[in-house]
Amino acid sequence: MRHPLEIVPQNLRKSLFYVFLVLTLLIFGVFRLLDAPLRTAAAPSGIVSFELAREPDMARGIINSWDSNALLFAAFGLGLDYLFMPAYALTLSLGILLMMNGRTGWVLQVSAWMGWGIFAAALLDAVENYALWIELTGTVVSPYPEIAALCASVKFALLVAGLFTIAAGSLIRK
Repeated sequence: MRHPLEIVPQNLRKSLFYVFLVLTLLIFGVFRLLDAPLRTAAAPSGIVSFELAREPDMARGIINSWDSNALLFAAFGLGLDYLFMPAYALTLSLGILLMMNGRTGWVLQVSAWMGWGIFAAALLDAVENYALWIELTGTVVSPYPEIAALCASVKFALLVAGLFTIAAGSLIRK
């Protein structure tokens, strides 16, 4: 198995990583601002609470806890997330690719798989956002909360695994 970004020339990898890292951090900063009005008693973790609401009643309770401004912020955030997805996927996948340099054996194979896993996380994020949008626009019924929660859970697991891959791979000698 080959890493999905091995086609990127070696001399561009680090600079592209930093470009996408800055973009990822900037968008993440905007999300922090957008999330503040989404933190309510029903949604203590803001949009993440909504993403992980596994039942229609829970999702409906979260939506009902948001005022009109919060609903606009949530809708804008869902749209902005479609720009965030390729940014974070490219950042993490390039980070894994940079860490792989000079590695062999199982580290190389796990890293290649995780490179693909990060892009799978972004695709799951897109499906999750679609389900959340359906809910946000008034259709809070099964299976939308379940789909969003499942996609969000697997997405978060893949992203954490990607970060762990970079950290662990960086500690293992070449």
